[in-house]
Amino acid sequence: MLPSGNRMRRRDDFTLAVRRGRRAGRPTVVVHLLRPDEAPAADAPPLVGFIVARTVGNAVVRNRARRRLRHLMRPHLDLLPAGSLLVVRANPRAGTARPDELAADLESALGRLLRPASKGRR
Repeated sequence: MLPSGNRMRRRDDFTLAVRRGRRAGRPTVVVHLLRPDEAPAADAPPLVGFIVARTVGNAVVRNRARRRLRHLMRPHLDLLPAGSLLVVRANPRAGTARPDELAADLESALGRLLRPASKGRR
């Protein structure tokens, strides 16, 4: 479970991160990261939100996928810059993915977004 202070709750935060943030896609997840220099409150703790649509499965499958993603995200909170907004969107394959596959995809996407941007890329 994520700490209460790190949970993204406002729709505006989700929209801002998805529209303006950098994106990294993997077979089971797509991760959007808006860094603190682009986010409105750079001194706040990093906020993490999850989007799990009906295409992932029924309510039981969606909630299980969301719980797994929250559990996998907790150890990575200290890697996120303060004030950043991170949205993890589950793809349809996330509902049937093994936990280790979901973990590998999430870590790979986060690794790509947290690396310094190369020349010519945002």
